Amino acid sequence: MNRAVGLLETTGLTPAMAALDTMLKSAPVMVTQIEVNDLCGVCVKIAGAVDAVSSAIPAGRRVAEQMQGSPVCHVIASLDPGAQRAVDSAPEYNPLIQQNVVFQAETPIEKEQKTMNPDRPFALGLIETQGFTAVFEAIDTACKAADVEVVGKEKLGGGYVTVVIRGELSAVTAAVEAGRHKVGDLGKLIAAHVIARPSESVMRLLTKL
Repeated sequence: MNRAVGLLETTGLTPAMAALDTMLKSAPVMVTQIEVNDLCGVCVKIAGAVDAVSSAIPAGRRVAEQMQGSPVCHVIASLDPGAQRAVDSAPEYNPLIQQNVVFQAETPIEKEQKTMNPDRPFALGLIETQGFTAVFEAIDTACKAADVEVVGKEKLGGGYVTVVIRGELSAVTAAVEAGRHKVGDLGKLIAAHVIARPSESVMRLLTKL
């Protein structure tokens, strides 16, 4: 069986992660890497059987399009071994945005969900803006609106900043909605989204931010 590679590239982290969660839940594929650049772009790389990847990519594309992520997608049915060295990026730190820009899917979760009740729906929330002031005001409002925890912040360049929160589904939903409305004239809202019961791979990636 050929191992295919699927690529989904969006503008903004939030559409990329929402698309990834959808892809992982729609077909038996695995995420290999997330790679960002300093121009607001995020490339999600998945792998699996050709039919699975071919099914997952369109599902992810639909979600990214709904969130105005302007996705560019492609499936490589059988990646040449020589090309693999270019597709699989080495760990990289970008001094311009002062953070890592390549995230490995196999990196273990460093922050356990010990405070979460396993019997109640768990969720991740993402608020992405263009501008620090806007995202800081949004996340302050979100944290005051509900019992949620901030787990990371990601900069994509071009002024794009994403803050990730987690908690019970109802709390995260309320927090994201409150934060969304606080962006106002302080900056530009790029996306605000709630991922209910996120896949393990999405958790691993987002808790590394």
